[in-house]
Amino acid sequence: MNRSLLVNEIFLSIQGESSRAGTPCTFVRLAGCRSTCTWCDTRYAMTEGEPMSIRDIIREVDHKQTPLVEITGGEPLEQPAVHPLMQELCNRGYSVMLETGGFINVNEVDARVHKIIDIKPPSSGVSQNNCTQNILLALQAPPEQRHTWEFKIVIADRNDYNWATELLDNYSLTDHCTVMMGTVFDQLPPADLASWILHDHLNVRLQLQLHKYIWPPDMRGV
Repeated sequence: MNRSLLVNEIFLSIQGESSRAGTPCTFVRLAGCRSTCTWCDTRYAMTEGEPMSIRDIIREVDHKQTPLVEITGGEPLEQPAVHPLMQELCNRGYSVMLETGGFINVNEVDARVHKIIDIKPPSSGVSQNNCTQNILLALQAPPEQRHTWEFKIVIADRNDYNWATELLDNYSLTDHCTVMMGTVFDQLPPADLASWILHDHLNVRLQLQLHKYIWPPDMRGV
């Protein structure tokens, strides 16, 4: 409990882009990320952070008074102390979600944590760094744990979509896990993605970044 992490911000908001979208949630945004995704909308979290002990982080989460907590970044898995943080939050009865960029193996993440794992398409510029082992881990998960796995693919254009559908087909991923498919904000009209999904009868969930429609899209702390 006396270990510390670099924290960018802790705030109360509405879940914006997961299967729990629309739900009040406390976000713990950790600092630091070695990736260079083209469409990153939290670049400030790469370098801006202050050390906080796990005890102080949990005290701040308790103060927000929501049963749902998301650990995000930056890339939270770059900080090893994130694991005892998530374990302690689970032990205290919180529903814990982890949003990760998908470049780091999640095999050490507590099984109680709901994992939201990005799969980066070509327009991100870093698709070659996707950790496909995470997909295999999800496919191997016991049926009673499948609900704790979901994957997110953010689409910028038709090439991304075609790439994503081929990947989903190769792994039959939608037969095992929830797959969220969204658009790069202000880059691809959601109606275009919706029409492609409907035309192909794709078994995915279309998602929008709700917080960017509720508040200004560049607003922090929401």
